[in-house]
Amino acid sequence: MLTGMQIAVIGGDARQLEIIRKLTELDAKLSLIGFEQLDHAFTGAVKEKIDEVDYTNMDAFILPVAGTNLEGYVETIFSNEKVLLTEEILSKTPEHCTVYSGISNAYLNGITEKANRNLVKLFERDDVAIYNSIPTVEGTIMMAIQHTDFTIHGSNVVVLGLGRCGMSVARTFHVLGAKVKVGARKNEHLARITEMALTPFHLNDLKNKVHDTDILINTIPYPIVSAAVISKMPAHTLIIDIASKPGGTDFRYAEKRGIKALLAPSLPGIVAPKTAGQILADILAQLFQEDLALRKENSK
Repeated sequence: MLTGMQIAVIGGDARQLEIIRKLTELDAKLSLIGFEQLDHAFTGAVKEKIDEVDYTNMDAFILPVAGTNLEGYVETIFSNEKVLLTEEILSKTPEHCTVYSGISNAYLNGITEKANRNLVKLFERDDVAIYNSIPTVEGTIMMAIQHTDFTIHGSNVVVLGLGRCGMSVARTFHVLGAKVKVGARKNEHLARITEMALTPFHLNDLKNKVHDTDILINTIPYPIVSAAVISKMPAHTLIIDIASKPGGTDFRYAEKRGIKALLAPSLPGIVAPKTAGQILADILAQLFQEDLALRKENSK
């Protein structure tokens, strides 16, 4: 149980509702910031504005998967008001207060460092990334079906990156009958691709591997699907970029060439927000229980 814990849930989408539900069931006390338009009420959770909260007893902040933008604003679909997280707010909290976010950026790193507060990036955890790869793959399949006029079975699919998500995508499209090539840099990844009965290639050779591509799926958050690469693709190629914003594709050039390129960095929250929220809720509950137990032990 999380009895006695005070947690601020700031902004977010439908995934946050599962987090709120789980934490209130565990008896945590929640301040919901950026949820004025949320009709549902949760016992133990109070809707508040960011400048009205008493932060002196706050144990944790939960931000959306994207954290903040580079100006410090937190995105929320349940409010029309702008929600700005600042160093000043963090500095009002107890020293043990921890900020939980999916990913981070220079702004969020900066204010947590200046306020000397711990920042936990959930999407850097293997368990979160692997669990999230399941709805990500389903969403990628959905997009491939919606935006092509041919079957996945028998199509030529290129997957860029063999991280936790790339591996799941490559394996699933292979099972669906696609002819899958996977691009990677590390020798161990190239070996793993071979072991998976897929066709490996080094990313340095990408331009020479896309001439017959029907679907290209990028998981690498780095400018890799460049104009030079896109120029070698057939006109019917579909690019699905599931890397975090801004993705790794030259979308301007793809449009110029008439190639459909889709940026979809938050597929779990789009295609399966309930499941994606439950994944995060379970991990957060575990982390909070560990944190509470450690603080009780240290206080003895």
